[in-house]
Amino acid sequence: MLTKDLHKYWNRIINTMHEGLIVIASDGTIVMVNQSFELLTGYTSKDLIGNSCIMLDCDACELVRKSEEEKSWWCALFDPDYPGLKQCRCNLLKKDGTYMPALKSATVLRDEQGVPLGAVETITDVSELHRLDQEVVQLSRQLDSEDGFYGIIGTSPVMQQVFNIILKVGISDAPVIIYGESGTGKELVANAIHWSGIRKDKAYVPFNCAALNESLLESELFGHAKGSFTGAYQQRIGRFEAANGGDIFLDEIGDIPLSIQVKLLRILDSKEFERVGEHKPIRSDVRIITATNKNLEQLVAQNKFREDLFFRINIIPIILPPLRERREDIPVLVNRFIQRLMSKTRKNITGLSHETMNLFMNYKWPGNIRELKGALEYAFVIAEKGLIHPEHLPQKFTMEAMINEPVDSSIVFPVRNDTIFQKKDELISALRQSSGNQSEAARILGVNRVTVWNRIKKYNINLKTIIST
Repeated sequence: MLTKDLHKYWNRIINTMHEGLIVIASDGTIVMVNQSFELLTGYTSKDLIGNSCIMLDCDACELVRKSEEEKSWWCALFDPDYPGLKQCRCNLLKKDGTYMPALKSATVLRDEQGVPLGAVETITDVSELHRLDQEVVQLSRQLDSEDGFYGIIGTSPVMQQVFNIILKVGISDAPVIIYGESGTGKELVANAIHWSGIRKDKAYVPFNCAALNESLLESELFGHAKGSFTGAYQQRIGRFEAANGGDIFLDEIGDIPLSIQVKLLRILDSKEFERVGEHKPIRSDVRIITATNKNLEQLVAQNKFREDLFFRINIIPIILPPLRERREDIPVLVNRFIQRLMSKTRKNITGLSHETMNLFMNYKWPGNIRELKGALEYAFVIAEKGLIHPEHLPQKFTMEAMINEPVDSSIVFPVRNDTIFQKKDELISALRQSSGNQSEAARILGVNRVTVWNRIKKYNINLKTIIST
């Protein structure tokens, strides 16, 4: 092809490009776009040409508002000290009011004297890459998703029932609410609902509603326009817009202020919302998954939660049992956590001693699975190898065992230390009778083996010395 043919077929050439192409004059006026740019943004060339590029509301543009005395250039891209090529990730406003994640490369055109004539920008749609980035973030938070049911460990009948409900709600678009105490795994259940559902190929956006104050919460959920409030230096896409087509998980829904509850009700009813500082409705097709550790019906009675919103999100409730109500899952959870910690720390810790497992099975676990995991992480720091013994656990476990040990009803007023000496003497006598066998000594004393172990430590008793005397 000759050089003169290039000029003849220039328009055809640029319209074969997969990337969007836009040419902007030095004053910011759009002078040309190719067909790919029209397809990506929804604008036609007539919509764009002759208008300012500000209409695209790019959040990466370094526009500088100034007086002509201060600068000779209108946009930072045309600053003589600025690099000739700018590449960045950004969001561009489309004609339908939504924002498109894009990769932008901008180059300044200059004449022979170096005077800027304008800029050429190529735009690549990275919406799919943006979605995959979100999935990577989610998957990195649950590397062991192959364990159990979508990362949820449990073989008890009550958990099997939860798994069955998750599979059924996955093929539905109805709102789901997950009830459970702190640490029971509500986030894992929300993840399982998404990844087992019909929207698994779309976005999954989790958000903790208790993390921010009212004004920031509204901006995070629904986005905001540039300049809508102090500090809003650029437009921002909200979580609902980012989750379009997929699922959004709102944790701690009971902590949302009443003003935000009104907007949530609207998006549940109409699938529409408005960004902060704008009045143009935006549609977002999302399935809402919520979770709470609070009694929402009680909050409704106290006028702290809207009754109409409660009825809209309480379509499919999933109730997660606390760990104390599914104790048969404790050994399974312990084994799984120990395997993970062994792989992470490279310590040869093989499991729990019989006494430690008894402690775990009898403990109330107010922090549920999160507390169990924390206790084992603590033990892996203290223990060196072999089995985890009670002395390797946080002090609260042995303290609770001591508090719950049987009380000698014959001792009414333990004013002096005579009681301590009496219990020590009784323990030494029992250990001598049992030749140091702690289980047998516990039977003689009428207490459990953990109590015997605690008293040996408490009274600093040397078993070898006792047995040999």
